[in-house]
Amino acid sequence: MKNRQKDILEEITDRELIFHLYLTQIILFVISVVLAWLFFDHYSEITALFKWDFKEIVLFGGGAGVLVVLIDSILMKILPQSYYNDGGLNEKIFRGRSVLHIAFISLVVAISEEILFRGVIQTNFGWIVSSVVFALIHFRYLFHWYLFLNIVALSFFIGYIYVITENLFVTIFMHFLIDFLLGVIIKYGKKHE
Repeated sequence: MKNRQKDILEEITDRELIFHLYLTQIILFVISVVLAWLFFDHYSEITALFKWDFKEIVLFGGGAGVLVVLIDSILMKILPQSYYNDGGLNEKIFRGRSVLHIAFISLVVAISEEILFRGVIQTNFGWIVSSVVFALIHFRYLFHWYLFLNIVALSFFIGYIYVITENLFVTIFMHFLIDFLLGVIIKYGKKHE
C-alpha cells in the first residue's frame, strides 16, 4: 500500500493534486448539506451551532490549536522521522504554496470538515462516532500506526473542544490554525526524503 501511494504521488501533477484536494472538500461540504437537511428540523438549529464569541474562539480554538502544534512540533524533534512519514503527500501539498494559499487551503478544509464532523455528525450521533468517522476519513494514515494514532487523538480532542464550547466557530478556527501552522512548518522546514 505504501509503495502504491508513493507511485501515485510521484505520477500526479501539482495541479491534479490541488484539484482533488478541493474536490474532496466540496464533496464533504455537499454531504454536510444533505445530512443537515436530513437530520435537522429547522435551519435555525444549524445556525445555532455558530456563535460569534471572539474571546471563546481565540481562547479555546486558538489556544487548543497552538497547543496541538506545539506538542506536535516537539514530538517531531524527539521521535524518529519515520513516524511522521506520510509518503510525502503533506510535503507535496504545502511545500510549493504561498503562505496565503496555505491559509486558503487550511480554511477550506477546516470549514468543510468541521461542519460535517462536529456540526452534523457529532451533534446528531455523538462525540465518539464523529471522532471515529473523522479518523477513518483520513484513511491514508491507517497504514502508519503513529500517524493514525495521532489523527485519532486529534479527532477526539477537537470533538472535546466542541463538547465544551458547542461552537463550530471555535473548532473551525482550531482546525484552521493546526493545518495552517503545520503547513507553514512543512513549507519552511527541511525537506524529508
